[in-house]
Amino acid sequence: MGDPRAGFDAAYDAALARWPVPVRSREVDTRFGRTHVLVSGAASAPPLVLVPGGGATALAWSGAVRLLAAVRRVHVLDPLGDAGRSRATTPLVSADDVTDWLEEVLDGLGLRAVDLAGHSYGGWQALTFALDRPGRVRRLALLDPTTTFAGFSPGYLLHAVPVLTRPTAGRMRALVRWETGGRPVDGAWLDVAAAGAEVPAAAPVRTRRPDPARLGALPVPTLVVVPADGRAQDPRRVARSAAQVMPRATVVALPGATHHTLPAGAERAVTEFLR
Repeated sequence: MGDPRAGFDAAYDAALARWPVPVRSREVDTRFGRTHVLVSGAASAPPLVLVPGGGATALAWSGAVRLLAAVRRVHVLDPLGDAGRSRATTPLVSADDVTDWLEEVLDGLGLRAVDLAGHSYGGWQALTFALDRPGRVRRLALLDPTTTFAGFSPGYLLHAVPVLTRPTAGRMRALVRWETGGRPVDGAWLDVAAAGAEVPAAAPVRTRRPDPARLGALPVPTLVVVPADGRAQDPRRVARSAAQVMPRATVVALPGATHHTLPAGAERAVTEFLR
């Protein structure tokens, strides 16, 4: 068997070489470790920070970044503790740690107030930050955020258990294939996610659904994107719950989309929301 980290790095390099717009890497030091950031778009454009889902790495946004980088200076994070190119020295263990980490990343990038978008677990992280630091978020986009408006579906948990208990590249590919119903996904990103499944990673922060009262009082304009054919959560329940607890939010259902086809396919809805 080869070195899992070497295999992951090779897959990451191959996917990054296919990034559809000019990109450069930055490293931002925080008290939790060094965060790797991919930056695209005009330096004069308003800043947009993107957070991927668990195990997905910044490269999960490759299918959406072309349109987003046309209207924003995009900063895509490799979350600390995951298989990506960030290097954790102190693990994130609480929601407060997530807020502090993201705040230190923004500070290190020289960004005060930003547009912020997150997918899946990254959506929960983005929302956590917005709830704690609303003055630093101009607009918030949540793409099928998990543990926010609904729980995982029993079927998804059943298929995810093998990946969680004994992750392998094959099991990660099988989960994505089942959840998407065989719909096409970015092959380069999937290679990275599959290789990353075999690289040791820190346990994610235990997530809890935010207090509905805090959600209802959030002053930040918010978009919730729901994949109409998603199998990770019940999309109808997510849309209904989001509309109930955040009546000022914009809720958009994407026909044909699933949890793992996102973020690709949501870029037009996000771009229109940011205008």
